[in-house]
Order: sequence, then C-alpha cells, then structure tokens
Amino acid sequence: MLATGPIGFIGTGAITEAMVRGLLAPMPVVETVIVSPRNAAIAARLAADFPGVRIAGDNQAIVEACQTLVLAVRPQIAEEVIRPLQFRDGQSVISVIAATDRDRLLSWIGADVRLTQAIPLPFVARRAGVTAIYPPDALTAALFTAMGTTVECETRQEYDLLAAASAVMASYFGIMHRTNEWLADHGLAEQKGRAYVAPLFAELSRSAVAAVDTPFIDLSREYATKGGLNEQVFNDFETHGGTAALRTALDRVLARITG
Repeated sequence: MLATGPIGFIGTGAITEAMVRGLLAPMPVVETVIVSPRNAAIAARLAADFPGVRIAGDNQAIVEACQTLVLAVRPQIAEEVIRPLQFRDGQSVISVIAATDRDRLLSWIGADVRLTQAIPLPFVARRAGVTAIYPPDALTAALFTAMGTTVECETRQEYDLLAAASAVMASYFGIMHRTNEWLADHGLAEQKGRAYVAPLFAELSRSAVAAVDTPFIDLSREYATKGGLNEQVFNDFETHGGTAALRTALDRVLARITG
C-alpha cells in the first residue's frame, strides 16, 4: 500500500472518478478513499464498486480524516470551496485544479502544507496515464506511477508547458473524426472507417512510446516514403498553415495557463 491512511478527495467529478478507479482496481494500491458528497451520482457509483470508498458528510470531514488530500474542484469555484476549510500544518495536498496559481492555492489553504500540483488525464483509470507533477514529490510521484507513469517537473515553466501540451487531446480525436468524416463523404460506411482509423492511430501512438530515443520528426520521415502519399499529406499540412495554427493554439493555451 502506498499510503498509511485514507486519501481524501475534495470534489467528485470525472478526474476524481478516474483516479479512484486507478488507485483501487484491479488490485488496490491504497486501502481507503474518502470522497466528497458533492456529485452524489459519482460518489454513490464509486462506493458501490469499491468497498474501500467512503462518502464523507462534507468537505471539512475529509480534511479532518485524511493526511493526504486531493483538491479536484473546478477552477471557477475553487476559492469558495477551499478557503473555508481548516487544513493542518504538515498535510500532503495534491491539487489537480487546472490553471490555478500555486501561490493562490496556498493562500486559500492557509496552512503550512506540502502542496504538489498534478495534471492527471482520464487514462489513469486504466493505469495507463502519464501525469506531470510539480514540484517533485515522492508520495505524489508514487501515487501517479501506480496509475501509469509520472513526469516530475523541476520548474513551474516545465509544468505549465506540459499542461499546455495536454490540451491537444481533443484535437487528436478531432483529426480522427475529420478523417472518418471524409471517408464517409466519399462513400465508406462510418463504422468501417472507424474500424480502420482507430487502430491506425493507436498503433502509431504505441510506436512513438516504444521508440523512446527517436525524435518524432524522424518517425514522421520513417512513415513518409520519399515522394509518397504520407509525405504529400504532411507537406500539405505544413504548407497550408497546419503547423502554424497548432503553434498559435499552444501559445494561446500557455498564455491562459500562466495568466
């Protein structure tokens, strides 16, 4: 077991559900998880699926019962949820709240806690996630490594850059959708297109993970025969502003994250 006591979750949304499932299934890496009652449906579902899940009466009860806490509320309501809580000096607090400055979090907490920020992705539910954390912290790294892999950031700049990079997930699926949509427009049944496109993208991703020492652009060249179709599509992507649009989008996301 990774934690000697229960881990508490303030906020019970999709990321909390993914983390709890990753921590407790199929072989638990923590004994007890205490969740907020705010989203009753998710809390009830987790309690029904895992005997190690308890639903607290309120958020303060979670703070009082746990040495390790995960803050997982929406940034729009974070201050109003966190500020009234009475934290203890020495508690370990992991914030998964997006685009929220560390100094603001500490001012809302109002105690000398050990604060780590993290960017868990939905895949942690299957223990296949990659999570960026800042600053490096042994307990936090161990928790997320149990749910996949962890990248420990030495600086806030590193953490913010990885947070921006995680914003390409919707675009990844969007490209799959547009490709499948194009196939359907040209007469291929949608399900048949999906049966081809999804494994194609999945295997490309697996190849990138396996080729850890190969730059991505070199992989691109390996899959692009000189004068061939893949080279043509990538050249069109570059020529018609695809790369410029991607870089602009990432710059705008980074600016939003850094305020």
